[in-house]
Amino acid sequence: MQHKNLNPLLVLGAGVAFGFVVSGIGFTRYDALLDMFTFNDTRMFLAFAGAVALSILAYRVLRGRRPMPRRRMHKGTVPGALAFGVGWVICGACPSIAFAQLGQGKLWALFSLAGMVGGAVLFERLNRRFWHLGRDSC
Repeated sequence: MQHKNLNPLLVLGAGVAFGFVVSGIGFTRYDALLDMFTFNDTRMFLAFAGAVALSILAYRVLRGRRPMPRRRMHKGTVPGALAFGVGWVICGACPSIAFAQLGQGKLWALFSLAGMVGGAVLFERLNRRFWHLGRDSC
């Protein structure tokens, strides 16, 4: 979904600020992520949980009193979440973190991004041929 009212410079500034924050927290370091996923260091886990809680709060405030529409969970949500999590553990990055890693000069993040794009293309082809998971199945 594209928002016509968003200023591209504002979006760029927010992205750069986000990159600085995730870099400062340590989300761009593979060893720190591994410690989070193995529960050896709860600092990053708590930072992530705090970000989720803040996002929920912001969503509720921005939504106002309008009720959230009831929808069934898409049948591809759980397998997609598992694939996303496994990929995150293997390469040490989700898409936003890979861009922050590139901003730090970690060129190996290009491999992570290539894997993410390749996985999305592969999913699209397999979905069209076998699974037929569309937006209408929500």
